[in-house]
Amino acid sequence: MLDKIIKFLLGDQNKKTLDKITPLVPRINAFEEAISKLSDEALKGKTIEFRARIDNGETEDNLLPEAFAVVREAAKRTLGERHYDVQLIGGVVLHQGKIAEMKTGEGKTLVATLPVYLNALRGKGVHVITVNDYLAKRDAEWMGKVYEALGMSCKYVIHGLSNEQRRDAYNADITYGTNNEFGFDYLRDNMAVSAQELVQRDLHYAIVDEVDSILIDEARTPLIISAPNQESTDKYVKYAYLVRNLKETIDYTMDEKTRSVVLSENGISKMEGLLGMKNIYSEAGFGEVHHIEQALKAKTLFKIDRDYVVKEDEVIIVDEFTGRLMPGRRFSEGLHQAIEAKENVKVRRESKTLATITFQNYFRLYHKLAGMTGTAYTEAEEFRTIYGLDPVIIPTNQQIRREDRPDAIFKNERGKFSAISDHIEEVHKTGQPILVGTISIEKSEELSKVLRRKKIPHQVLNAKHHDKEAEIVKNAGQFGSVTIATNMAGRGTDIKLGEGVVELGGLYIIGTERHESRRIDNQLRGRSGRQGDPGLTQFYISMEDNLPKLFGSEKIKNMMETFNIPEDMPIENRIVSKAIENAQKRVEGHNFDIRKHILEYDDVLNKQRGVIYNKRHTILTSETISDDVKNLIEKEAEDIVNMNIDPEKGLPNFESLERTFHSIIGEQISLEKTNHVNDLIDFLKKTLLDSYTKKREMVSDEDRFNQVERFVYLRALDALWMEHIDQMAYLRDEVSLQGYGQRDPLQLYQHESYGMFIDLLRQIQTNTVATLFHINIEADQNLKKEKKEIYLTNENDIEDGSSGVKGFQKKQGTKTTVRLSEDQKVGRNDPCPCGSGKKYKKCCGR
Repeated sequence: MLDKIIKFLLGDQNKKTLDKITPLVPRINAFEEAISKLSDEALKGKTIEFRARIDNGETEDNLLPEAFAVVREAAKRTLGERHYDVQLIGGVVLHQGKIAEMKTGEGKTLVATLPVYLNALRGKGVHVITVNDYLAKRDAEWMGKVYEALGMSCKYVIHGLSNEQRRDAYNADITYGTNNEFGFDYLRDNMAVSAQELVQRDLHYAIVDEVDSILIDEARTPLIISAPNQESTDKYVKYAYLVRNLKETIDYTMDEKTRSVVLSENGISKMEGLLGMKNIYSEAGFGEVHHIEQALKAKTLFKIDRDYVVKEDEVIIVDEFTGRLMPGRRFSEGLHQAIEAKENVKVRRESKTLATITFQNYFRLYHKLAGMTGTAYTEAEEFRTIYGLDPVIIPTNQQIRREDRPDAIFKNERGKFSAISDHIEEVHKTGQPILVGTISIEKSEELSKVLRRKKIPHQVLNAKHHDKEAEIVKNAGQFGSVTIATNMAGRGTDIKLGEGVVELGGLYIIGTERHESRRIDNQLRGRSGRQGDPGLTQFYISMEDNLPKLFGSEKIKNMMETFNIPEDMPIENRIVSKAIENAQKRVEGHNFDIRKHILEYDDVLNKQRGVIYNKRHTILTSETISDDVKNLIEKEAEDIVNMNIDPEKGLPNFESLERTFHSIIGEQISLEKTNHVNDLIDFLKKTLLDSYTKKREMVSDEDRFNQVERFVYLRALDALWMEHIDQMAYLRDEVSLQGYGQRDPLQLYQHESYGMFIDLLRQIQTNTVATLFHINIEADQNLKKEKKEIYLTNENDIEDGSSGVKGFQKKQGTKTTVRLSEDQKVGRNDPCPCGSGKKYKKCCGR
């Protein structure tokens, strides 16, 4: 109703947008005849001409009509495909930094070539993000022919490439790849210890294919690079065994909607008895109670073949929206380990976070962002609020002839599946191809068993057979084919109809259950009726499905029982269908609130991340960081004086100051007793800077000094930043309890985290300065006398993955030797010279 009121008051915004863009189409078409007469070499020469015009101040908007015409001609010559007028409109929408909503089969992949080429003319690189490695490689090789004909380079980034291959791909004019690869490369770049390890350039312009899947469905899953913790995994096995003794309603309460489970008083008592404790909270601690609850969650809420699969002795998460396997992803906070223990597979250690970012904040780093999908308009508010992206519905090239039938509603699931199998048997006899969509692996295999009993030949496409996805989907439109698919349903792969199928009515889509998101249902429907083809879709729903339970389906089920409606007899009820749609809207709104809430918290860390990563980039790419180090030294002198002022008298504590400065530079200094704090600060700044200058002059090889100086700064920054990430996670957990005290947890989080960040910067400064003054870089290769040797190396063993571990990579690099001279003693409580951020006695001085 609200949408109708807004449309009445403001008019149809989509129509207004299209009305502004449509006049560009005849301007593009006007160039077609002249450009078609150019030789291949002359066509390629247009790129050089356009780049020169940009260098002379012309904008991409001015070039658009001619540039689009050039791309269309290149596509005709290399692919044998000519962009339709509606595809030109889609290209303009993408160039304007909006979302182009285009129906399945309308050629989004080809549409993207138009804005990609135009925005690549500046030479800053354009990224095209796809949902998997197969599509990234396919599209780069397929559309790459167009770009190469115009003198542009096109490469792709997929899993398994080396750093050199990645850098080469990012230096191309156009780079295709997945959201995971782009995001992890960004994080890895911000963990690099030398400029030579960096692979990405600045983030200029990106087009996100299947934008709703990447920016909405995956927005709650952060990208995390982590290293394994050293804590024992035995406790997970123990708790997995013990929670088997707990019973629902008696020992715990469970809420499937919020995916939460809480021990009851009886459950707590039972666990205390099993563990031999009087008070589980005081004796085991809150951390252990948390792990017990995670074991209980694993037992009750997370189901095999729905939430995860076990493959080759490993628990692999199944994406709830697409049904795809997500190797490398791990549930966080010990939940993944709890599931591993439950399934009796090897329990891998929890991980320590080294670097993290959400997709929301990664993609907002781009100077300009656009997206394309078949379904975006239902999430228009979220796209506008979070990303500043306006969805625009692009008209189809030919009128849609697909028939979308009303939902068929059944009393229970058994009756629903019986009716579905009977209907598939009936339609299959005609030869009309059928694609059946299910919401889980479990349901797809359940239906497959029924069809096998009926001896109906069929293919199953779910996360267990993802490697055959493209082949299975490609054949789903052939005569007599029956395909059962989870929600992955071959997104990005076109289903073309086989010979004689158009006459039979096109592809028949059967949905076995409504998904909580209308977009996913629309995606399934959109597999049928491409490019003016006929098609038919219908959803089958039972009152035992998850979604109807949200609006009290028991009443309707009881009514059907009262009227003795057979379980395999469908009813069509507009009230029930409307109630399901309203339930979907409520769930979508709830999920949006969750994603927005996550982003509000991540925005706080994101600002801090920006400061740290910019600082890292400066350290890595500057020829020398001497001026930055001098600034740190001056600030350290100022901070030390201010921290050693008697708060009551307002006078400096000279004894403490002399002791502190001796611990830094290793030399005794006598301070003139003065009450003028600024004079004292100036004197100590000069003393430290003079000492620093002498240290530099002692080393004949300036490059060697710069290398070590850079490395010391990075080591201090990285070690403390990783610790800070953990502290921020603890803070978030802590403030979440403040809501019970009528305090805003987010405001408290923002306030507390600011103070923590200021402390972090102060610690980085102190550790860097202290380390630099405690080391003596070996200038004489023949130095015979040595007191102590410390190796600072840029070899890091890291594991990366989202919410856990994904692969294992060893970063190779040079080894820099740093030596302590004899007169540079380190106190056991002083910062360790290696820059770890720990005290000397707990680090190298053990």
